[in-house]
Amino acid sequence: MADPTEVEPKAPPRRRFSFPSAVTTLVLVTLLVWVAALFLPAGQYRLDADGAPVPGTYHRVDSPLTFGESVQQLLLAPINGVHGLLNPVTDFVDTETLGTMFGQIGVIVFIMSIGAFISVSFATRSLEVAVAALANRLRDKGWLLIAAVMVLFSLLGSTMGFSVETLGFYALFIPLMAALGYDRMVTAAMIILGALTGVMGATVNPFSIGVAASEAGVSIGDGIVLRVVLWVVLTTMSVAWVLRYAAKVRRDPAASLVGWDEPEEGDPGPGSAGSEALTGTQKLVLLITAGAFGLMIFSVIPWSSIIGATPGPAEDYYTHETGVAPYWFELNWWFPQLAVLFLVASALVGAIARMGERETVRLVAAGASDMMGPAMVVSLAGGVSVIMNNTQTLDTILHSMEQLVGGASAAVFAFATVVVNVPLAFLIPSSSGHAALAMPLLSPLADFAGVSRETTITAWIMAHGLTLLVSPTSVVLVGGLAIAKVGYDAYLRFVWPLVVALLVVAVAAVALAAGLEEGSGAAAGPVGVGRTVSLPSR
Repeated sequence: MADPTEVEPKAPPRRRFSFPSAVTTLVLVTLLVWVAALFLPAGQYRLDADGAPVPGTYHRVDSPLTFGESVQQLLLAPINGVHGLLNPVTDFVDTETLGTMFGQIGVIVFIMSIGAFISVSFATRSLEVAVAALANRLRDKGWLLIAAVMVLFSLLGSTMGFSVETLGFYALFIPLMAALGYDRMVTAAMIILGALTGVMGATVNPFSIGVAASEAGVSIGDGIVLRVVLWVVLTTMSVAWVLRYAAKVRRDPAASLVGWDEPEEGDPGPGSAGSEALTGTQKLVLLITAGAFGLMIFSVIPWSSIIGATPGPAEDYYTHETGVAPYWFELNWWFPQLAVLFLVASALVGAIARMGERETVRLVAAGASDMMGPAMVVSLAGGVSVIMNNTQTLDTILHSMEQLVGGASAAVFAFATVVVNVPLAFLIPSSSGHAALAMPLLSPLADFAGVSRETTITAWIMAHGLTLLVSPTSVVLVGGLAIAKVGYDAYLRFVWPLVVALLVVAVAAVALAAGLEEGSGAAAGPVGVGRTVSLPSR
């Protein structure tokens, strides 16, 4: 007989499912896209003199890759996502060619330089003391800060595509929002939803609306009334959603979807603020910080395109150039210049704080290394587009889109335009690249459906911006979540009701506009300007 005093061993506890990290998620996405590309037939459109696809000219071609070469493309995808170059002759992306930069090396160097600057400036405790003082002043007005930042980022996103630049602001806002009693989800949502809602509700953004208008042969101002109304509505919805969650976690910390950071020794914890005064050196460091971030925003705004509302080609990830001559005061900087800006600012802070050469270099290296996780995420996100490009299956997807929307009534066409552009935005996170591929095909189809080309542009940008809010290939999203240390699954749980609501509003608005145009016979073909120079994005 068994000894009655003997205790039966307990069964080991079941392991709960844990959502994979951002890096693992993107590896799985890359693998799924690669597998899909194996079964999709390769195809091409004929291109016009400007390099845009010609509707109705799609034809099948032999696959450009053997199975072994396809496997090689899968393995090289992260590397091409960093340093892949687009050969203008072969239209192939690899690292051993001469051509246009296709990879995300610029974004990666930029966020690493931001990490370096934050590391050096944090060592002076200037931001820590300033954050405590600001939090003490705001106290119960944190909601006002959230709303103001989101509206500002949304306005910048709507007018000039300000989105990737937001990766530099996390280090500034995370400690401030924590001092005000908010978790990291609030910070991430405030920045991501602020900027990407603006991208979705673009009004005169030359890198999305400008390119789409150029390809459609209409003015950048056509359809702006509807786009402005949608921007106001969508931004209001996003701000309200974040404020709702922020108030909830401040009232009940247990309601946080991401938990709270462990307070460091001597840290008073969330919701509290100190009263330490800034030293003269710390004030100088804050002045450099404000100057660096202010100059970053000023230097990347294409003032001539926005003020002149002129459509033209632009590629925000590669050349960041517009189709019009810049004003004399425009700097036209992009990631290489921005990276240098923050490295120079790091050196200035080190010199002002008398850190010495060794300590400054150590802090720069430590800050850059802290951004290696987000850098890996960015490189993997960039590799997905390379696979679709090199397997020549992207045109096949475009052809399917062309068939799905062709022959539809006005309202159905507008709805279908939103739906079919979602997978394209997943594969082409660049708004200008997406516009250059999709609009030459959508524009003539819109004419046949009785939908104005400006309404078609609005439907297209709604789909593109909405997809970026949830797509794991969106650098703004996955890079921001990685820096904020917010899980992709937690973010999806937070944002999915808002995304559904934004989708309903966007579809209803463009379908109503298209239906009114059909009923009044107001839709017309291209007027005003024609395409200027083709976008070298394919």
